[in-house]
Parts: sequence; C-alpha cells; structure tokens
Amino acid sequence: MLADSPSFRALRPQHRRSVRVVLGVVLAGAVAVGFGGGMGDAATRAGLALGQALAAIGTAPPLSAYRGPVSGPRARPPAQVVFVAADLTDGDIATVARGVQQAVAAIGWPPLQILDGQGTNGGQAQALESALSARPGGIILGGFDAAGQQRALREARAQGVPVVGWHAAPEPGPDPKAGLFTNVSADPGQLARATADYVIAGSKGSAGAVILTDPEYAFDTSVSSLLASDMRSCRHCSVQVVDLPIATAPVQTVSATAVLLHELGGRFGYLLALNGAYIEGARIALVDAGRSGDQAPFCVSVGGGNEAEFSQIRADSYQKASVAEPLDLEGWQLVDEINRARAGRPPSGYVPPPYVITQSDVPNSGNFDPTSGYQENYLHIWGR
Repeated sequence: MLADSPSFRALRPQHRRSVRVVLGVVLAGAVAVGFGGGMGDAATRAGLALGQALAAIGTAPPLSAYRGPVSGPRARPPAQVVFVAADLTDGDIATVARGVQQAVAAIGWPPLQILDGQGTNGGQAQALESALSARPGGIILGGFDAAGQQRALREARAQGVPVVGWHAAPEPGPDPKAGLFTNVSADPGQLARATADYVIAGSKGSAGAVILTDPEYAFDTSVSSLLASDMRSCRHCSVQVVDLPIATAPVQTVSATAVLLHELGGRFGYLLALNGAYIEGARIALVDAGRSGDQAPFCVSVGGGNEAEFSQIRADSYQKASVAEPLDLEGWQLVDEINRARAGRPPSGYVPPPYVITQSDVPNSGNFDPTSGYQENYLHIWGR
C-alpha cells in the first residue's frame, strides 16, 4: 500500500508529532453508476483498473516533493496579513491557519489576524469587509470560493491588496479572473486518482462507494467529479455522489447514512468524504446501526487531513484512511505567495502532492507534517 511504503515512514514526525444526487429528506431515486460503458473489452478494462490501482499504491512521493519551491524573493518589509476562514470549527482550516501563523512569525511580519466567516456566505463577506477596512498587506481566503466574493475582491484589487486562497478555486495556481494571485491546494486530479486507487485496490476491484460533497465549493466539486469518473473506470465498482452542505453535515449525514445503509445494504463499502464533518455524522449512524469501527462502510477523507481525523484512523474508529495534504506546509506556502505578490514576482507554481495515510503509517500524534525541511527552505528563500 502507498502508506505502507518506506518513503512514507521517512515523512513521519520524529518527535510525537457523474451522476449527482441532491440530498432531500431521503435519498429516493439515488442512482449507482460505474458499471462500464465506453470503448474496449469490459473485462480488460476492469483488470487494467485494478492492476493500475495496485501498482500505484506501491509507490509514494519522494521527500523532496514536500520541500516547497526552489527559489523566490527575499522577505518584504513587515505587513499585516489577515486570514479569513470559511469556518474555524473546520479542523483542516484551523490547521492551515496555524501554519500561516508560524510562517508569519518566521518571516518577521506582525502577528496574523484571523477572522471567522462562521460557515456562511454572508459571514465570509462581512469578515472580508472587516479585513479590507484594515488595509492589510495581504489577505488569505481560507476554504471558501473566491468566485462568491467578487465585490470584496474587486475592492482588494483597487486597494492593491494581494489575495491568495486555500481551496478557494477549482484548481491550484493563479486565477486572476476570480481575483486570486494564486490558489494553494493539492491537484484535484491527483487527490481523486489516489483515492480511487486506494478504494479499488482495497476492494479488489469491487467497491461500492458513496462520495459526500458540497456543490457550493468549487474545489470539492472538482475533486468529487474526477473521483466519480476514476471510480467508473473499475467495471465491478459502483459510485454514487451525494450533495450535502458542509455547514449542516454533522447533523444531516446521520440520516443520510442511515438511508444509504438501508438502500445499498452490503454494496455500501466505502464512504468518501470531501470534508471530515461528514464522517462525524456517519459515525453516529453506524453506531446506531450496530456497526463496529472496523466494519464497512469504511470512511475515507479526501483532501485536508487534520489531527482529529488521524486519531480516528489510529483507533480504527470509523475512519480507514485519509488522502491527506500537508496542511502546515500549505500554510507556509500561503505566506510565501503573499511575499511574492508584494515583491511583484509571479506565483511559485509549487503544488504539494497528496498522500494516502492508513492505520499502519498514521503519525503517533499530530497531522501530516513531512519532515522534509520545508520550513528551513522557506527561511532560506526569505533570507531569515
């Protein structure tokens, strides 16, 4: 398995560290897809999907993939940075914010200001308005779409305030049309492929999977669509996409999971969650249904990967794996990208690869924070 490889053990902290179904009251009419279609011999396609998945999980990104960019501008004069969070109760967003705090201190800028959008479009707009009133040196969008806040981003552009995003656009990299100097994230295609490989290989090519996602978030929609497509390459697998708002996920996922258990029965093998909040609700339904933590459906988080999720994986408590991003590293990257914007330089172009983490390789504590020397690399770039 990918997470069983020697490469991942080198990353472990050393010191304790698509058919889319809109959810209503019930999931009546939900359709499972993924049983073939397209050109070529079906049996050959099925064998190729399983073979490719088995081969892929035997490899891992090298440690050097987590060092960040190779060069960049030296630190600009101190300036206030504001981190506007979609919702600070989200563990992934809170972890990224922590990484930004560390990087801001390391580069020698004033302490990070954090504003909470409280999980609503209106709350995020109000937080952005407050951020702009302070005329900061840079703004970070933490986990919500830039496209939904165009009025504020036009004002940021008028003020000359650089804006970078974390999971704020469908793809990593610059997005001037949306008002982003750049968007920091893993590549959606890599996230989807790594997840599909894990599920196809783990099920020996026969997985019944449900993907839970929120269509209000472009990044999650991009990943979930690609993941559904990748799962359909496996002829004897099935996949179903369920739209469910993240803001109400811990509550609504309880009833959604109960319905899925009833409708899919033994075909419900994997629950693939685009946010850890879905797994919180699923766990309640699975306990109520008499399922133990090590029984199907196996929960897998896709993107992110915070300490709370890892504790569930360690305990084999209703979460089998996490297709994780290096959240602390991404926090440092966000600060580096603001520094590049302030220096009049282009974005770094760095995109960290995701990593599949299972119980056999989950860190003893903390989240996925590669011991790759990325902090020292950024300090060197900044001249600190």
